[in-house]
Amino acid sequence: MKVYTVLLLQLIIWSGYTFIEWLSKYDQLMFKVLMFFVFLYLAIIIGNYIMKSVKKTFFVTALSLSLYGSFHFTMSLIGG
Repeated sequence: MKVYTVLLLQLIIWSGYTFIEWLSKYDQLMFKVLMFFVFLYLAIIIGNYIMKSVKKTFFVTALSLSLYGSFHFTMSLIGG
């Protein structure tokens, strides 16, 4: 149940990242990359706080990031 909770929370974090990235569409690439790492750090910290296992946290973070990335890519193909 902890894995499912962390996965959902991290998907919410990635959605927030996409929203913030959309708001800052005129920013430089360096700042967008820096913002990505801030959100990645936040996702890892929250995941580790709930799961209490670094190995599982990194696995779930990679899983949530790949799920969200594939969903984002699929929506960009559908949307044009």
